[in-house]
Amino acid sequence: MNKYLPLILAGVLLNALAQLTLKQGMRSIGQFSFSMDSLFRMTTTIGLNPYVLVGLSCYVVSVVIWLLVLSRVEVSYAYPLLSVGYVVTALAGWLLFDESMSLLRWSGIGVICFGVWLITRTA
Repeated sequence: MNKYLPLILAGVLLNALAQLTLKQGMRSIGQFSFSMDSLFRMTTTIGLNPYVLVGLSCYVVSVVIWLLVLSRVEVSYAYPLLSVGYVVTALAGWLLFDESMSLLRWSGIGVICFGVWLITRTA
């Protein structure tokens, strides 16, 4: 196992947490349209939402971790491992937000997991 795998996964999980908190923030705000009339109001509403702020903070920290990873690990090894975030966010979306998960999506998640497993064997 690559000694940096835990650091990579920490960054990936933090990025997934960022996406989930951003989603919750936007769920609490609701749908909006991009128009000049609502631009300032929506920018303020989104920018002051605590979920959005936490999500953006998690995202910034995950980018810092990613920069650390890139300074130590081959990008051809590290970058494909970001797909673990797709798995985590899909499962969390299903569990937390009651999003639909078809057999095709589950199959895709299985393929991603298999691919990540193959990549980790090359460390």
